[in-house]
Amino acid sequence: MRRAAPVKIANHGGNSNVAKVNLDSSRLQHAVMPSFFTTSASQKKRKREDVTTTKSVKRNRIATGDSSSRNLKKKPAKAARDESISGSDSEDNEAPRKVDDEEILSSESESEEETGAERRLRLAEQYLENIKGETEAIGFDAEDIDRDLIAERLKEDTAASKGRLYRHIASDLDFSASIKTHFRANTSTTTSIAVCPPYVYTVSKDITLIKWEIPAPAKIPPAQKKKATTKPPPPARRRPTQLFFTRGNFRESKNPLKYQHHTAQILTVAASADGKYVATGGADKRLIIWSATDLKPLRIFPQHRDAVTSLAFRRGTNQLYSSSKDRTIKTWSLDELGYMETLFGHQDEVVDIAALAMERCVSVGARDRTARLWKVAEESQLVFRGGGSSEKRRSAPKEYMTKGEEAATPKTVYAEGSIDRVAMVDEETFVTGSDNGGISLWSLHKKKPVFTVPVAHGLDPPLTPDEASAEEVPDPKVPGEPQPRWITALATVPYSDLILSGSWDGWVRVWKISEDKKRIEEVGVLGKGVEEEEEDEEEEKSGDVEMVGMKQIAGEDGEGSVRGFVNDIEVFERGSRGKDGLCVVVATGREHRFGRWKTLPGKSGAVIFEVPARLAASTPRTNGSEPATNGTNPAGVGSAEMQSKT
Repeated sequence: MRRAAPVKIANHGGNSNVAKVNLDSSRLQHAVMPSFFTTSASQKKRKREDVTTTKSVKRNRIATGDSSSRNLKKKPAKAARDESISGSDSEDNEAPRKVDDEEILSSESESEEETGAERRLRLAEQYLENIKGETEAIGFDAEDIDRDLIAERLKEDTAASKGRLYRHIASDLDFSASIKTHFRANTSTTTSIAVCPPYVYTVSKDITLIKWEIPAPAKIPPAQKKKATTKPPPPARRRPTQLFFTRGNFRESKNPLKYQHHTAQILTVAASADGKYVATGGADKRLIIWSATDLKPLRIFPQHRDAVTSLAFRRGTNQLYSSSKDRTIKTWSLDELGYMETLFGHQDEVVDIAALAMERCVSVGARDRTARLWKVAEESQLVFRGGGSSEKRRSAPKEYMTKGEEAATPKTVYAEGSIDRVAMVDEETFVTGSDNGGISLWSLHKKKPVFTVPVAHGLDPPLTPDEASAEEVPDPKVPGEPQPRWITALATVPYSDLILSGSWDGWVRVWKISEDKKRIEEVGVLGKGVEEEEEDEEEEKSGDVEMVGMKQIAGEDGEGSVRGFVNDIEVFERGSRGKDGLCVVVATGREHRFGRWKTLPGKSGAVIFEVPARLAASTPRTNGSEPATNGTNPAGVGSAEMQSKT
C-alpha cells in the first residue's frame, strides 16, 4: 500500500487556511484507505492473484520478445529431482501459476495441518518416485539395489556406530598368495612398529627411530609372449624407502633435562591417524612426542615413574594412552600437548594397551593376570580375570593326528602365569595372549574368557641335560619338559573377524572369530607364497648353519616365514574398505622386546606381507582350513577342533 504524499506547507503570508485544508484532506485520505492489518484474508488472496497475473504477463513478454530468453535451457532430470527434495526456498523460487481462491484456501489449510515429519516423508516419497523414473529409463530395477546395497550398508553403518563387529573379511583374503618383503637398517632388535599409511615407524633397542615409506603394491603386468628358453620373471622388489633417522645416546642419561631424546632402549611407538604426531616410550621413563614430518621432538613428558611399555591412540583423535611398569595408565591430549589424568588399578606391570573409537581402553597387567577395560569418561573400570587353563580342549583324538602332531600335543596343562598382549576387536570384544601360548577371546558380558586356543604357537623342544642341570656331569635321565611359546605379538583389523598372532616359531598365524562370536578358528599362516628377500641369497652363499636351529624351532621340515621373535604386528587395508587386500607389517628381532631371556638366529628388522584379495572365481576356503603345507600343520599344534579338521 502506498502512503499519502507528504503535505508541503508554504509560508505565503496569510495563506494559513490553505494549509489547514490540505492537512484535512490528507487525514481523510488515510481514513478512507484500508489498513493492511484490517484487511480480510479473501482480499489478501485477491491481491496475491493480481501479483501472479502481472508476473505471468512479464514472463510471457520475456518469452516472446526478449532476445536473452533464447539462451535459456531446460533443467535436467537430476536437477529437477534435487529441486523437488529441496526446502521452502526452492518452492518460493518456482514460477507462480494462476490459481483460484478455493485452491489457495485448500493449500493453505493443508500446509497448516502438515507437520515437519509429514513434510519430510512427502519429500522423500517424491524423491524416490523421481529415482524410480530415472532407473526405469536406464533399464535396471531400483528394488534390487535397495535390497542388496542400501539395506546392507545401513546394517554395517548401524553396527559401526554401535562399535560392534560387522565385517567378515577373513574368507575374502588369500593368505597363501601373500608376498613377503624384508627391510632393515643397521640397528639392534626392533621392539615396536607403528603405521600411518603409507609411512611406517620402527624403534629398536639401540635408541633409534626410523621413518619409512611403503610403496604401493606391485601390479601384475599383462601377459606377454614368452620364449621357450626364458625363465619366468621374478616378482618386482618393492622395498620401503628410509626417509628419516634419529638416534639417542646412552651417555646423556646424566643430563635428562637438557637432552631432547631417549637415553635408554625405546620400547614402543605409536602414530596418530592424521599423520601429525609420533609418540615413543622407553626404558628411560620418558614419553616423547615427535613431529611426524621430520622427526623433530615437540615435547617430552617425564611423568611416568618407570619404563613406558605401550602406547595407543584413540581412533580418529589425538588422545593418547600410555602404559608403564609403574602400574599406571596415563592419558594425554596431543592437540594441547598436555597431560590429562592417571588411571590406577593394576597390581603389576602394565605391559600392553589397546584402544578404538570410544573413550575407553583395554590394558593387561602381566602377572596380576587381569585385563581391565577403562571407561575414561565414566571414571570406572571392568576387571577380567585370567589364570585358567583349557584342559578339555588341549588335545584331539589320535585318529585325527599325524605322528608329529601326536608327539607335539601337550601332555600336561600349562597354567596362565602372565597376560602379555591385548588387541581390541570391537568396542565390546577383545583378545589377549599369554605366556602359556593361549589366545583368549573376551566379551564385556562375561568375566571369564569366552573361548581359548591353547598352545597356539606350539612347544619349544625339551631342554637338553646340560641345559636342565647345573652339574658338571649332568644325569642323562634328567627329564626335559617342552615349554609353550609365548604370544609375543597380537593384532586385529578393527571391527572385523580377523586376528593375527606372533611368537618365535617362525610363523605369523591367522585366526578368525566365528559368526556367533563364541569361537576362534584357525585360518592359516602368512608367508607361504612368493618371497622376495635379498638376505636369502647371501646366506646361501655364506653357508649359514643357523638354519638347522630354525628347523627345530619351527617343528617342521623347513624354516618359517619370519626368523626370530615377532615383537609387534601392525595391519592396514589397501584400497577402499580393503578391496585391494591387506598389508601386514611385522617387527622382528633376535631378542624379546623386554629382555634377553632367549636369543634366536636371524636378523633384526621388519617384514611386510602383502595379502591380496581372493578372486571371486576362486574356490572359497572353508572354516578352519589353512594354506597348503604338505598336509601337515606348520607347528603341529592347535585346539582339538582345528587338529581334527586337518
